[in-house]
Amino acid sequence: MEKAIYFEEYQLDSERKSYGRTVTEADIVTHAGQTGDFFPHHMDEEWCKTQPFGQRIAHGTLTFSIAVGMTANLINPVAFSYGYEHLRFIKPVFIGDTITTTTTISKKEDHPKRKNMGIVYETLTVKNQRDEVVMVCDHLLMCEKQG
Repeated sequence: MEKAIYFEEYQLDSERKSYGRTVTEADIVTHAGQTGDFFPHHMDEEWCKTQPFGQRIAHGTLTFSIAVGMTANLINPVAFSYGYEHLRFIKPVFIGDTITTTTTISKKEDHPKRKNMGIVYETLTVKNQRDEVVMVCDHLLMCEKQG
């Protein structure tokens, strides 16, 4: 779906929540192959049994990728991603965990150089099926201003 949403139209504290997505062993194996990160924390079930978490954990970058992907349900032709800040992995994500992403408009500011643009801060809060926060970050969205 495509819809133009201008800088002025974003409302502070407004939220949207994604659908759930269960992280699978196939996700972890595929991500390891794509990134080259074959650390035992992700790949070695027997070694992980000897570690504090007791089981394999998803890569932080995999959790981030899935969480961000779940927010991509609308094409805004007057905005684009300007980057991410304050990325933190709060708790591990395990095989079989189902995560959801809540996106909250947390801040808006004028672009320092482009007078026709503003920056919208979307705080992404990712939770597992037990309602525990597993990841947070801020997505910066550069948006056109209306006329």
